[in-house]
Amino acid sequence: MHRILATIDPIAFSLGPIDVRWYGVIIATGIIIAFLVGQREMLKKGFHPDFLTDLLIWAVPLAIIGARIYYVAFEWEQYRANPAGIIAIWNGGIAIHGALIASVIVAYVFTQKRNTSFLKVADILAPSILIGQAIGRWGNFINQEAHGGEVSRVFLENLFLPDWIINQMYIAGAYYHPTFLYESLWSLAGIIILLLLRKINLVRGELFFFYMIWYSAGRFFIEAMRTDSLYVIGELRAAQLVSVVAIILALGLLIYRRVELKKPAHYEDM
Repeated sequence: MHRILATIDPIAFSLGPIDVRWYGVIIATGIIIAFLVGQREMLKKGFHPDFLTDLLIWAVPLAIIGARIYYVAFEWEQYRANPAGIIAIWNGGIAIHGALIASVIVAYVFTQKRNTSFLKVADILAPSILIGQAIGRWGNFINQEAHGGEVSRVFLENLFLPDWIINQMYIAGAYYHPTFLYESLWSLAGIIILLLLRKINLVRGELFFFYMIWYSAGRFFIEAMRTDSLYVIGELRAAQLVSVVAIILALGLLIYRRVELKKPAHYEDM
C-alpha cells in the first residue's frame, strides 16, 4: 500500500496580496532559457543584439492573446453566456497552438519590417521554440492539468517515474497518464535532433519545417490520450486537425522549395 503524499502547491510564493503561481514561473523560465539559447545563435549569425529582444517584446504578449483567442473560439458556447469571462485568463484556458500561430504571424511581419528572411530567423529559433515548450509543459504538471486517461499506479511505476511525479498524477482519487511528460520528452528529443541537423547545413527553412512536422506528429498521438481536448466538430479534436494541417503544409513547402529553387540559400549562409 502506497501512501499518497500531498500534491505540489501551485502557488510558488506571495507578494502581499498577489500569489505568484508555479505555472507562470515555469513559463517565464522557459521563455528566458529559450531566449538565451536563441540569442547565442542569432549573434553567431550576425544579427544585431537587440533583434531577438525586439521580436519578443511583440511576440510574447501577442502569443498569450492568441492562445486565449484560440481557446475561447473552441469553447465559445461556454463564453457566449459569460463574455466577461473571456478576459479572465487567470482562471485558466490557453492553447499552445493559438500561441504558436500568433507567434509565427508576428515573426513574419516583424522580419518583413526589418528586411530579414523569416525562414532564416525561424530556422535559428526552431530549437528555442521546442525548449520553451518542453519546459512550459511542466506548468501543466504543477496544475494537474493536460493529463491523459486513467491508469494504475503500477503502470506509472513501470515507467520508472519518481514518486513525486507519480503522486502529482493522483487527481481526485485516480492516477492519470502524464501526457505533459510525454510531450516534454518528445520536445526534448526534437531539440537534440534539430541541433544535429544544424550541422548538415540544410536548405533554409527546413529546420523550421522539421520542427513543424516533429512537434505536430507527437502532438497528434499524445492529444488522442488527453481528456481535456478542444473539439472542432463531434469527436474531431482541434489539436489533431491543426497538427495534420501543419504536417501537410511543412512537407509541401519542403518539397516545393527543393524542386523549384535552383540555388536555394542554406542554413549557414549569411
